[in-house]
Amino acid sequence: MCSPEGATCLCIIFILNLLSYCVCCYFTFAYVDLHFTFDSKTARFIATSIVHSKLDYCSSLYYNLFKSQLNRLQHVQNSLVHAVVRAPKFSHTTPILKSLHWLKIDERIEYKILSLTFKLLYTAQPPYLYNLISFQPPRNTRSLSVVTLARPPTHSSLKITSRSFRYASPHLWNQLPHSLRQPRLDLSPPDSPYFHDHLTSSASPSPLLSSITPSFFHSNLKTFLFLKSYPP
Repeated sequence: MCSPEGATCLCIIFILNLLSYCVCCYFTFAYVDLHFTFDSKTARFIATSIVHSKLDYCSSLYYNLFKSQLNRLQHVQNSLVHAVVRAPKFSHTTPILKSLHWLKIDERIEYKILSLTFKLLYTAQPPYLYNLISFQPPRNTRSLSVVTLARPPTHSSLKITSRSFRYASPHLWNQLPHSLRQPRLDLSPPDSPYFHDHLTSSASPSPLLSSITPSFFHSNLKTFLFLKSYPP
């Protein structure tokens, strides 16, 4: 278990790392904005491939970080929007973000964690992360119809504990729509002794319905998070 002093040091490291990314992002798109003139399509491509890749790098580590720190990343994205579409400095960014189909920072972080969770369920790889998740035994008939992950008990009051992948993954996964969590028809309940045998003996280790392919999952996940970013 991480001590309070160790947790404080980790938080400082995260914040310093985040600040360095913010500075790097600012310099990147400021250079592009000042020295080159691109059409809208090219500007979006550069923004996605260069700046967004920096915003997304290790972004799952920023889950549930202090709002004041996440706002720094959101400010970077907002500034990027103005650079891409040449919008006035003080114009409202939310409609522009929505028109570009860009998720906000909070939802980008959740997308990263949920994508990794799906990969673990779909491939059971890598083992060191796959072993961190477990399946919730069904408590009623309704819970049998979806794949639910068990949330480990929190034995510490430190906020950093709930930010770890082991806690964040089931918390976010269990909020997904049922259409993304449907179980395989031949799968035994998680509390059955045959559950893991079914997974290991099958051609696919995934407990999810075969129609939930990576492309299907990621497409619908972005739609789900997009509506969360921009409620109708």
